[in-house]
Amino acid sequence: MNHGLAIVFIVDDDEAVRDSLRLLVKSVGLAPRALVSAQEFLATYDPLQPGCLVLDVRMPGMSGLELQQQLNARGAVIPVIFITGHGDIPMAVEAMQQGAFDFLQKPFRDQDLIDRIRRALEKDRANRAELGECSRIRERHEMLTPREREVLALVTSGKANKVIAADLGLSQRTIEIHRAHVMEKMGASSLAHLVRMVLDLEQSDGQGATESDSAS
Repeated sequence: MNHGLAIVFIVDDDEAVRDSLRLLVKSVGLAPRALVSAQEFLATYDPLQPGCLVLDVRMPGMSGLELQQQLNARGAVIPVIFITGHGDIPMAVEAMQQGAFDFLQKPFRDQDLIDRIRRALEKDRANRAELGECSRIRERHEMLTPREREVLALVTSGKANKVIAADLGLSQRTIEIHRAHVMEKMGASSLAHLVRMVLDLEQSDGQGATESDSAS
C-alpha cells in the first residue's frame, strides 16, 4: 500500500452498498477500498496505512463490532464510522463507548457520510502525528544514560540543581552538565518543553498499559 495516501476502507457484505459507497467516496476525490467482510479487512490490515474505516454493524461471520474489538486489541488508531440500521442503535452506542469515531443510521444523506469521513481522516492524521512524536520522544529518552534519566526525572519534578545534587550525592556543576546533556539529547528548547515531553511520554505509556490490560 501507499502509506502516504489515506484510504477510506469500506467493509460491507452487501455488494450494492459497497459499490455505491465506493463510487461516492471516489466522486469527492478520496481513495476508497471496498472489502466484503471483516475477516478480509483484518487479513490485509496494515497499521501503517493512514485512513479511516466505514463499517457495517451487522455482517455474517465476524460482525462490525467484533472487528472493532479486534482492532482495539491490536492498538489500532484507525477511526471507525459505523453504518447502522434502526435496530442496531444499541450496538452503535456500545461501539461508540469502545472508541468508534461516529455512526450513521440508514438511510443517510451522502453528504453526511462524506462530512464524517473527512473528519475521521483529519482525526487519523492527528493521531498519527501524535504517535509519531511520542515515538521520537521515546527514542530520545532511550539514548539517555541511567544517570541522565535520574536527573531528567528530578528536573521535571521541579527540583533545583542544588537540591538534585544533594539528592544524588553529586556536585552542582555535575548536575548542570547532566542537565545540559539531557536537554540536548531530548531536543528540548526549554524546561517547559522538556516537561511537556515527559508528560506526553507518560500519558502514552499509560494508554498502552490500559489497552494491554483491556486486551487481556
